[in-house]
Amino acid sequence: MWSRFEQIRVEDYRLPTVWTAKLLSPALVVYLDRVRENIRRTIALTGGDPGRWRPHIKTTKIPEVYAEVVRAGLRHFKCATLREAETLLQVFREEGIEKADLLFAYPLVGPALDRLGTLARESGGVSLSVLCENPEGIDRIDAKLGIFVDLDPGMHRTGIPLNRPEAIRAVIERAGSRFRGVHFYDGHIHGATAEARREMAHRGYRALLETLEELRCDAEVGEVVTSGTPAFRYALEFDPFRHLEPTVHRVSPGTVVFHDLRSEQDLEDLDLIPAAVVFARVVSHPRQDRMTVDAGSKSIAAEAGDPCAFVLGYPGLDALTPSEEHLPFAVRSGERPARGSELYLVPRHVCPTVNLAEQVLLVDGENIVVSRVRARAHDLLVETPGDP
Repeated sequence: MWSRFEQIRVEDYRLPTVWTAKLLSPALVVYLDRVRENIRRTIALTGGDPGRWRPHIKTTKIPEVYAEVVRAGLRHFKCATLREAETLLQVFREEGIEKADLLFAYPLVGPALDRLGTLARESGGVSLSVLCENPEGIDRIDAKLGIFVDLDPGMHRTGIPLNRPEAIRAVIERAGSRFRGVHFYDGHIHGATAEARREMAHRGYRALLETLEELRCDAEVGEVVTSGTPAFRYALEFDPFRHLEPTVHRVSPGTVVFHDLRSEQDLEDLDLIPAAVVFARVVSHPRQDRMTVDAGSKSIAAEAGDPCAFVLGYPGLDALTPSEEHLPFAVRSGERPARGSELYLVPRHVCPTVNLAEQVLLVDGENIVVSRVRARAHDLLVETPGDP
């Protein structure tokens, strides 16, 4: 199942002793050369056009990684939290980027929506937009924010179903000149074979285009945003998306920048490389065919099921269900690492794994630095003038 990962040389990930001698485990480690390579390969899948990729930055959360994506020529992004938005806007300023576009791909309510409006007013030439599925909610959205209509592709998480064109039309009409486009996130397309996934995705895209054609006389749809990591290649292969002028189609995968075990399992021919790992150590040999490492569910995400990790260089180790601070392994074949051994774990789901870390070790060739995962977690309060 993990045949490509089994061929990866752990030596290519091993940290120098001068660092491991002082590095506490578990620790998040990101390799910037692999980040750049994954960005390059993803852009190649778009036909070499960075303009067709609107990466979701919920995965990466690290300013230095955001900067790598910006330096690759990307100017359109998606985010899900205020910290992600604020961090990216700061990176734009540091990189001298005056024109860019950020879609807040989440239906904001309450003071968070007010805060996003403030960011839009302070963002200069950076355009900010938000999702909307309810025409009554538009009056609460700051006039500086663009509006994308959130459509439900069958995931049933947020959005308006395609079979309710009158509801879609109501949001578009209420948005008026602020209407930017539609958001169609088909993140429910997992598992099965590549051909079955492709057919499911293309069926949804055909239904989407039928709906857009029905709406065309009411408003110009500036952009269609589809497809995270599970389905983005099928969207890029969908020929009608290439001929939507003047509408622009963009895909929005984010996990591709780091890659992970789930993507490797579900998308066997994606041809990306792990760029983020959890550094851990063996702490126990409870039985002859078992061992335990110090990376439990508080340091490596476990919500996506078992196995939650793959150990580079040890294909015979099978991760079992973790507890909070312990991750047990079954020794299926090969040697069992000694107590104290240093291991490099590729997470099953890298996005929430990154969110668990406050700091990260960034490796760029021989240059290694400690940085903050600045866009992790959520703020508690919106600051207002006069607050103590």
